[in-house]
Amino acid sequence: MERKCPECGEKIVGRIDKKFCSDACRNSYNNSKNKDQRNLIRNTNNWLRKNYRILEALNPDQKTTVSRAKLIEKGFDFNYFTSIYTTKAGKIYYFVYDQGYLPIEGDYFALVKREN
Repeated sequence: MERKCPECGEKIVGRIDKKFCSDACRNSYNNSKNKDQRNLIRNTNNWLRKNYRILEALNPDQKTTVSRAKLIEKGFDFNYFTSIYTTKAGKIYYFVYDQGYLPIEGDYFALVKREN
């Protein structure tokens, strides 16, 4: 029985359990199979990185206040954050790694940096 490579259709020569004709075909097959998952992860990580840089740039002193308009102007996306911290008083902080923000009165946010 002749076995064929699922990527290029070439004849497979070698071990009985070999699935691809070469490493290049194996890599190409797996890369195309996982493309959608990788794009989602890559795009999410890009948004997190962008949000982090914006918070870090607007918060050089580790604690400040900034308007929603300023965050949006810089390209901040409120849908991407890494964790949520709720205080005993019920305030909800949203964090992008160690940079966080707390919605306060009006359209303002308190920016904070989490201590290790």
